[in-house]
Amino acid sequence: MDIKGVKLSIVKMQLKHPFTTHLGSVTEREAIIVEVEDRNGFIGYGEGVAFSSPWYTEETVQTSYHVLKDFLIPILRKNGISHPDEAFLLFSSVRRNHMAKAALETALWDLQAKIEGLPLSTLIGGTMEAIHAGVVVGNPNLPEALKQIEGYLEQGFKRVKVKISPEDDFQYISEIRKQFPDLPLMADANSAYSLEDVGRLEALDEFGLLMIEQPLGYDDIVDHAKLQSQIETPICLDESIVTFDDARKAIELGSCKVINIKIGRVGGLGEAKRIHDYCHSNGIPVWAGGMIEFGISRAHNIALASLPGFTIPGDISGSDRYWEQDIIKPEIVVENRMINVPDRPGIGFELNRKRLKEVTVFEERFKF
Repeated sequence: MDIKGVKLSIVKMQLKHPFTTHLGSVTEREAIIVEVEDRNGFIGYGEGVAFSSPWYTEETVQTSYHVLKDFLIPILRKNGISHPDEAFLLFSSVRRNHMAKAALETALWDLQAKIEGLPLSTLIGGTMEAIHAGVVVGNPNLPEALKQIEGYLEQGFKRVKVKISPEDDFQYISEIRKQFPDLPLMADANSAYSLEDVGRLEALDEFGLLMIEQPLGYDDIVDHAKLQSQIETPICLDESIVTFDDARKAIELGSCKVINIKIGRVGGLGEAKRIHDYCHSNGIPVWAGGMIEFGISRAHNIALASLPGFTIPGDISGSDRYWEQDIIKPEIVVENRMINVPDRPGIGFELNRKRLKEVTVFEERFKF
């Protein structure tokens, strides 16, 4: 790769509807858009998916920007890179900061795919021409949540995930099941429970959930193994899995039966693929998690979810799920419960420069 420069843009956009968990509500989304240009004019796009505050992980937009500007971009400028597969090791001198690393690393993957004239999905070994769409309902108001679910099913979504907490879990899930008895349904707890709540979680077994996501501590693997041995509902780990070794240890301990893979959480597309490959060889289904992201990150998720082990519909929906207008063109659409995997080079989408300019609050360029 003969890189000419990197551009960072901080964008900010209002969500169409608030997204709420027991940890708080998101009404406005910030993110970092990364553009890596080579000397032949190809541009690779990446997206930093950290939130404005450290409620999901310790990273924020501000800390990610600092790490990108003062560490990762200088490392890339000094050492160069011949293939994005090298990025994970190249950036290993910087501890954690996975979302910052993924923002730059995914841009390098998109650039490489464009250089080779291949769809990103093909470059990483994807086999699916279309992926199943899923959606998240982050609304604690039950009547409103039921109406939202009905609307999403009418739009063609195949799977729905809802947010739960110990305050209203049984009643909330029970009412959803009454209205939608055959709906493939997942529950996300965002670490709202402890082992003292085994009885509450066991009571949810009767609803036939596809899985319950991250019920216990955000960094726990051991207690999840104890819980999984006591409940029938498959446990899915999310926040606990930030490295390949985390996934390996969780599977060996029996801590989960499903793993949610988020490119930003694990430090990039290369590490996400490694986790997928290990899970696939060990019979552990995986699915692609969402981060209330813009179109660039969503496009990378589509490429990732085209790998053969992604047998569960992920949190990948159309651009209109969160935004009045996305920053990519064409926008991502759901048709007949599916999203087509692009067959154009790279992620298969371009930046909508006019829209990007409207929502950019800061930008900076770095020459190589």
